[in-house]
Amino acid sequence: MTKYNVAVIGATGAVGEEIFRILEEFDFPVKNLIPLASENSVGKNIEFKKKNYNVIELTENVFEKYEIDIAFFCASGSISSKFAKYCVEAGGLVIDNSSYFRMDKDVPLVVPEVNPQDIEQYKEKGIIANPNCSTIQMALALKPLDDLYGIKRVNVSTYQAVSGAGKKGMEELVQQMQDFFAFKLQDSKKEAFLHQIALNVIPQVDVAEENLYTKEEMKMINETQKILNKNIQISATCVRVPVLRSHSEAITVTFGENIDIDLEHVKKALENFKNVELLDDLKNNIYPMPVNTSDTDFSYVGRLRKDLYQDNILHFFNVADQLRVGAATNAVRIALKWIEQGN
Repeated sequence: MTKYNVAVIGATGAVGEEIFRILEEFDFPVKNLIPLASENSVGKNIEFKKKNYNVIELTENVFEKYEIDIAFFCASGSISSKFAKYCVEAGGLVIDNSSYFRMDKDVPLVVPEVNPQDIEQYKEKGIIANPNCSTIQMALALKPLDDLYGIKRVNVSTYQAVSGAGKKGMEELVQQMQDFFAFKLQDSKKEAFLHQIALNVIPQVDVAEENLYTKEEMKMINETQKILNKNIQISATCVRVPVLRSHSEAITVTFGENIDIDLEHVKKALENFKNVELLDDLKNNIYPMPVNTSDTDFSYVGRLRKDLYQDNILHFFNVADQLRVGAATNAVRIALKWIEQGN
């Protein structure tokens, strides 16, 4: 089996650390591992397959020096915009987790189970974009439904975990909860989020746009359309909740007016779709939640029900670990599919 020199940019961040775990769990064909990060992280150790690797500073010539074949960019869009081209020029494939390239018409935006055919477009710029975390888990649930009945519209409300804001988000929630029990929550720092996150929900994820949607909401709308290759109507409301890991989504799907949904057909379509798991037994209190989906690699669906008034409308609840399914796992699956396709 061919093995590859693999770089991880943002090696000490939440997604970067998850990439190393998944590369090991999936037994990815790694020839040499190169952890890259800013000057501040140089010298830190990364453990991979019981071997320690020192973090190396990200520079313009590091990709050529280490003959990088595949680079997972797990840092900010500004880092991707500056350094991705140097990896491509050195002959490497860039799989970018930031939002910088997602809507570039010459860069494929890929969820491998949904649109693997789009991977071939990477040849235009040498880059494949990894979608937004909330988009990935929803796209996995929507694809089998679209294949079954043809989706016309999607309405989604998200319940997004603090780990979506990285380590700082998780640390801030933990600290605020500690401060609450110490009766000093009023003095707790609010840096990762606009407002107190402990014992609260914040109906704003990312900055406001001119149309009064947030940037996160527009990501879900635009990215889902690009991934499904379909200009369906989508509306999103993204909310931050005091949960450490796994994003949840309440989703309403509208099909064509002549569709009369058969729930058994829906369940079968979801059960047969790769990396989607059905947890749907309301009478026995079985449905997906962050506590039973974290640290897994599936997009879970439950609370399936037809609308009370229209036979062509379906409601369900969707949960997935956004550090894995919504970021690191999807990125590694992209690389594996790219290899499988003979690139």
